[in-house]
Amino acid sequence: MSEAATRPSADAGALLASLDPLLRAWLPRQRWFAGKGRPVTGFEPVAVTELLPPGADPGLLHLLVRVHQQMHQQTHQQLAPPSAGAERDHTADCYQLLVGTRAELPPRLAPALIGHVTSGALAGRTAYEALGDPRLAALLLERLRIPGRLGVLRFARAERAELPPGLAPRALGAEQSNSSLVYGDTLILKLFRRVVPGVNPDLELPLALAGQGCDRVPAPAAWLTADSGGAEPLVLGVLQPYLSGATDGWELALRSLSKGEDFTAEARALGRATAEVHAALAAALPTVTLGRAQVESLARGMADRLEAAARAVPALRPYAPRLRTAYEALADLGAAPGTAWTAQRVHGDLHLGQCLRAPDGTWSLIDFEGEPARPLAERRMPQPTARDVAGMLRSFDYAARSCRPPAPEWSSACRAAYCTGYADVAGRDPRTEPVLLHAHETDKAVYEAVYEARHRPDWLPVPLAALDQLAAEATAPPADDDAP
Repeated sequence: MSEAATRPSADAGALLASLDPLLRAWLPRQRWFAGKGRPVTGFEPVAVTELLPPGADPGLLHLLVRVHQQMHQQTHQQLAPPSAGAERDHTADCYQLLVGTRAELPPRLAPALIGHVTSGALAGRTAYEALGDPRLAALLLERLRIPGRLGVLRFARAERAELPPGLAPRALGAEQSNSSLVYGDTLILKLFRRVVPGVNPDLELPLALAGQGCDRVPAPAAWLTADSGGAEPLVLGVLQPYLSGATDGWELALRSLSKGEDFTAEARALGRATAEVHAALAAALPTVTLGRAQVESLARGMADRLEAAARAVPALRPYAPRLRTAYEALADLGAAPGTAWTAQRVHGDLHLGQCLRAPDGTWSLIDFEGEPARPLAERRMPQPTARDVAGMLRSFDYAARSCRPPAPEWSSACRAAYCTGYADVAGRDPRTEPVLLHAHETDKAVYEAVYEARHRPDWLPVPLAALDQLAAEATAPPADDDAP
């Protein structure tokens, strides 16, 4: 690859201005665009790099673009936490875009069309989503095979990683917040679309786990970052081994439910896999002991999220007073003498869809990015392992409630088996800390309610039914240990 074909653009502003009218219409239609429902008011170039010059056929532009949007007043009032301070009329997220350009788009690439450029530096060219073009997608892998720097972009490769040349790419279409390319059923490249400065946990944690020899998580083979102009880089993409033939846990769970089959053996194996990952993370990265102040802060954060969620989702409001007692119980227990919990790095968004079972029955955990809607600094904070356990327990419940008729017995059996499997490895059962686990499960269900209200309103009854049950449990009198 010649240096002339991979140079940083000398006129980023002109190239972006030429694409501006097309991107305003195209961006809001993308599944990974987080600003749906708010008008795009402008673009600001962070960096534009010519991986292939625009005059070539095809050309390939790598863009880091700050997208300015107007925030609706009502939306801001609903979603801003009480401590948000002064209101803002605009938001500006940074997105990673890969734009191909051609004189004429062949019919096979029609689904990737962004639009026909009519003015500016790219006038007369056709712009399209580059990941839909196998020729341009292949170029990304070839560039990752050669560590080095190009403008603000930095290509890095694990020391002993094998990256065979010539692997045919194909795009995966099922994701929402990111985009992925599979190369020859051997490697998978995840490209982060909305990016922020700092170490992305989806690179940081798999690297740490690889250093511990934990084979439950595919080890990064290569990665792409960019200088952000500050102290911390932007993590743009991670290349990992592709688990060919693996099936995600959500699909397997729904299959089990539809056939009326037992899933407890799989749930127990998943519990063991989770505990192994937690143990490796605790060995690789610092852990902390949560004192009274830290537990109070944890409970207060959950309560604040509940208040914000109740403003955004009116259907959640009747449950809020009872749900709040779960967080009050957590704060009270944290203040009790002798209470001490350990916090460590965790997955952060663990559910059945983040677990893959290989054909030989081995379970792996993927997607360590955490909940993308939360700030990066929060996603990188040590947390009680109960957070991940609660995410999985909620996922079993979600699967059971999503089928018709619901299958509460299936959920209860899987939840118990998962905790038993976790205890097999960790030496302690998560159910022995019911207040901590219940608070985290409630927090997760609140998050689910907001997500469904925004993205899949027809699914909102699923987390609401769970919140009704969690609210009842939070206000139930304590069990009588002496009862027969």
